[in-house]
Amino acid sequence: MALASLSGRRCLITGAASGIGRATALAAAEEGAVLFLTDIDPEGLAATVAEVRGRGGEVAFAGAADVADHEAVVALAAEIHSGHGAMDVVMNVAGVSTWGPIERLRHSDWQRMVDVNLMGPIHVLECFLPPMIEAGRGGHVVNVSSAAGLFGLPWHAAYSASKFGLRGVSEVLRFDLRRHGIGVSLVCPGAVRTPLVGTVEIVGVDRDDPEVRKLIHRFERHAVAPEHVAAKILEAIRRDRYLVFTSRDIRFGHWVQRLCPPLYARAMRALNDRLVKIAGDAGG
Repeated sequence: MALASLSGRRCLITGAASGIGRATALAAAEEGAVLFLTDIDPEGLAATVAEVRGRGGEVAFAGAADVADHEAVVALAAEIHSGHGAMDVVMNVAGVSTWGPIERLRHSDWQRMVDVNLMGPIHVLECFLPPMIEAGRGGHVVNVSSAAGLFGLPWHAAYSASKFGLRGVSEVLRFDLRRHGIGVSLVCPGAVRTPLVGTVEIVGVDRDDPEVRKLIHRFERHAVAPEHVAAKILEAIRRDRYLVFTSRDIRFGHWVQRLCPPLYARAMRALNDRLVKIAGDAGG
């Protein structure tokens, strides 16, 4: 099921305007992939397309769409399939993030996380996977979850609801799609230097507070570049690897969670206490 090369393969990438999506589009283009790109940000998407083509890569289609909008994804898929046929690789990268303790999270926060991070990939999968199966060429699916799809990170309830959900979808498809020769990779990044870091909303907390800024700075210091994540994604496709870690700390944390649950629980409690103190100091 592993795809030895992306050369000539039709690859759909969501969230291609920035961050991991943009880096993955550039990396896939360098391997000769034929790109089909989408994002909610038309200007950012156009910039990615221009850079890919400027480097000699091929973009067969680019169109702005909100993956949370089912009708928009249905229309996107219809346009792509009518002109180009089935995809060989589908990469669900688009995502948003909001953090906060449950007593401060608004219903709209929960709804947005689920709509974009879980239903968005589901919309893409239900529209693009059946044609892949019917084409009978095999292929690969990449779903970008998060460390918050593995761990009970403090203040991540809404975000984790969506990312754990995507993990569940991926776990089932990992086996359901095997008979069709379609591999599945679940990518679980930790800290990544993307625009999401600068725009993530922490409900009820002042991001400009010195203690909060210090915490964010510490997060950014441990962050890996989106290009590093892109390289891990393409390696996973080539090797048909299911669970993809993009940094050693997340791999180690997953090991501790499985093999030493008391230590994992102690770490989560300590982190929770630290965040509560910071929120209190920040007047949140």
